[in-house]
Amino acid sequence: MRKLLLSFLVLTCFLQTTKSQTPDYKWALGLNVGFSEYYGDMGNGFFKFDLLSNRIYKDNGIGIKENRPGYIGLNATRYYNRRFDFNFAASYGETGIFRNIDHYFYSNFAYLDATARWKFLGKDYARLTPYFLSGLGYRYADLPSGNDFGKKGVSDLVIPLGVGVNIKLEERVYLNIQSHYGWTSGDKIEGKAKYTKLSYDQLWHHSIGISFLLGKMKDADGDKVGDKRDKCPGTASGALVDKEGCIIDADKDGIADNQDACPNIAGIAQFNGCPDTDSDGIEDSKDKCPTVKGIAKFEGCPDTDGDGIEDALDKCPSVAGITQFNGCPDTDGDGIEDANDKCPKLKGIAQYDGCPDTDGDGIPDNLDKCPAIAGIAENKGCPEVKQNVKKLFERALQGVQFETGKSTIKKQSFPILDGVAKAMIENPTYRLFIGGHTDNVGNADKNLQLSKDRAAAVRKYLISKGVEDSRMASEGYGDTAPVADNKTTDGKAKNRRVEFKVQFEDFVK
Repeated sequence: MRKLLLSFLVLTCFLQTTKSQTPDYKWALGLNVGFSEYYGDMGNGFFKFDLLSNRIYKDNGIGIKENRPGYIGLNATRYYNRRFDFNFAASYGETGIFRNIDHYFYSNFAYLDATARWKFLGKDYARLTPYFLSGLGYRYADLPSGNDFGKKGVSDLVIPLGVGVNIKLEERVYLNIQSHYGWTSGDKIEGKAKYTKLSYDQLWHHSIGISFLLGKMKDADGDKVGDKRDKCPGTASGALVDKEGCIIDADKDGIADNQDACPNIAGIAQFNGCPDTDSDGIEDSKDKCPTVKGIAKFEGCPDTDGDGIEDALDKCPSVAGITQFNGCPDTDGDGIEDANDKCPKLKGIAQYDGCPDTDGDGIPDNLDKCPAIAGIAENKGCPEVKQNVKKLFERALQGVQFETGKSTIKKQSFPILDGVAKAMIENPTYRLFIGGHTDNVGNADKNLQLSKDRAAAVRKYLISKGVEDSRMASEGYGDTAPVADNKTTDGKAKNRRVEFKVQFEDFVK
């Protein structure tokens, strides 16, 4: 019996431990075995262990074995709080002592007790839970035949006092080791009145057993940590948790290590705990540009300008372009890259570096002052003004006369102006700019206004002769643009003039 108990104790101490009786399980049922020590009229057997002894003595041919009497028991334990449990136990076995061939006895007994266990460490869910116990018990023992009292058995009240420890084993299983002293209310267990060394019998019980937790633990999130101690309720199903029900999460990304494909790097649930650093929806391990937001088409690399060419291969990553020019643009679609196109917004030809020649005069529009009218290079792309017109305009410089200090045209000027009108009608591509000028005699502001009025009067006259008003513009400059010295009479006369300039496009004053 002793060898069996020691072997069982050593084996269970090496088992993995996980959970003991806790607020999650209020009741436990247990089975225990042990041995009983005796101290009474036949002598003292307390702590006189001789575990290897198994001698047999002969008395009139009857074998008497010297051993330590044992017992078996059942118990039920009720969890009350982290400090106290209540235990109800029933056991059956034998007790006795062997002193010599003449002084020995063995007696079968039944024992009931109710005890309170004070868990002095006061901690639920501990691996080891030591406790003190005390309470009240009842013992009934058989007496040998022919005893001095003439009874078959005696009963006693017992006051137990002892210590024990619970050791967690499996989910609902724990190991219990306990030892308690019992003071009894009687002195008759030996059945012999002549032995009166003590007033009352005493006993000492040592036991080891297994208890099983009863009931169903409330565990709403299924993490095997009861709701009463779960500090992280709602944990994802199957997540690895600690003893408090919180996920074991080394990288602190909210995903349990056993469900985290990248347990040491913070990530997101979409990729089972692996990161997407640039938040482009592509896992870093599959992202060729993990720190720059990109698109799946280019394995996580960007196409900033959205031209279908990834930035790494795009010579112009911030401007939409075409494959032909490695991502750089050809805005006007003339087959010439904008960087090499002098007219990037106008469709042109390579001969003129991407600029057009609208009028086909061999002068590109960007250098042609008359891009819509064929001209000559000497006149910067504009047509050459006819010689007769030039001569007419030269005569008109001094030939257009006005009343002194007024904008009224003198009649002798009409033939020259009629010639100008005729030239304009005969040359519909001409546009005429009329500029009025004065000498410096008088107030400059008045001179400026007079020059404006005179130029406008000439324009009005030409309109009256059939020249479209849209083809002419006028302006006055006062005395600000002299062509001769105002200190002489001749110079002043030359400065009082009306100038005619032929243009072929928008007016340039």
